[in-house]
Amino acid sequence: MKKRKILLIVFIILSIGLLMVYSSSHIWAQYKENDSFYYFKRQAIFVIVGLLLLFFFSKIDYHLYQKHSLKIIILATILLVLVLIPGVGIVRGGSRSWFNLGLFALQPSEIYKIALIIYVSDYISHHYHQMKKLRYCLKPLIVMGIGFFLIMLQPDFGTGVIIVMSIIGLLFIAGVDLKFFMGLGAIGALGVVGLILVAPYRLQRILSFLNPWSDPLGSGFQIIQSLYAIGPGGLFGYGFLNSRQKHFYLPEPQTDFIFSIISEEFGFMGVVIVVSLFLIIIIRGFRIARNTNDKFSKYLAFGIIFELAFQAILNLMVVVGLIPVTGVTLPFLSYGGSSLLITLCGMGIVLNISRYQR
Repeated sequence: MKKRKILLIVFIILSIGLLMVYSSSHIWAQYKENDSFYYFKRQAIFVIVGLLLLFFFSKIDYHLYQKHSLKIIILATILLVLVLIPGVGIVRGGSRSWFNLGLFALQPSEIYKIALIIYVSDYISHHYHQMKKLRYCLKPLIVMGIGFFLIMLQPDFGTGVIIVMSIIGLLFIAGVDLKFFMGLGAIGALGVVGLILVAPYRLQRILSFLNPWSDPLGSGFQIIQSLYAIGPGGLFGYGFLNSRQKHFYLPEPQTDFIFSIISEEFGFMGVVIVVSLFLIIIIRGFRIARNTNDKFSKYLAFGIIFELAFQAILNLMVVVGLIPVTGVTLPFLSYGGSSLLITLCGMGIVLNISRYQR
């Protein structure tokens, strides 16, 4: 029964996502591709393939991932290295983060996110009673650091933040001492300073976040246009297809800022519905993780749901102007193949774990 409820919620939020991809993109698609349904048709294909992957992974025994966790993380790391090679990886939006597979582009960092969760979950399950000792935390942190470094070379700061937060969440669940997290926070603050020194444009993003109107046509443009979409939505919004900001004000609103268009067209009630759907998926995912029979499946389910939750929270905080723009998509809703497919694969794994609940 729990499995059916999660499937129903996922199907509902995917349907909303399809409608909003069309609504937010049809003006831009007509102008750029001479086909107002261009992004809708591609997203529909991703949804169908993603649902097939969800059902496929829901049938695979999760113990198989534990058995091959080392091979999975090595393969995912190799993909992160290959995508950095000119001629192998392609550049989009200033980041060399994709493989061109013809019909669509694959983002290996999405694969790495779930591969890292599998590896760390396996590691913690074997060292559960030693995780309070610092030396037992170093190995998963080193593996995470290697992946974070390779992802930052692309660069893709948003994805890097998600993998760090997901692994910290797993370590917290494993019972690591809180003092350890305070130390990680200090290291993280120094790391942010270092990233700003290496790439000064990040400081510009932070300053534009604090006061986007200081550069309204430059670094603050996206946040300002997003707020212009969210503000006038009121209680019920302008109605489906009636957004104003998608008329070439908010750049490519079908991706990172699709939530802004949802707020503009459906108002506060639309926001409540979407956020509620995410909360239901997250809460039920945590219940599945809590009720599993073994440590590996517990941490694997927690990790996948942590990743989903942190990515959704990060995106929502960006579109309402609480944090600088990170380039992170909204799971299930934003246009994009790699993120959607890997998210649905992760949900398939969680559903498979639910079959073995107490």
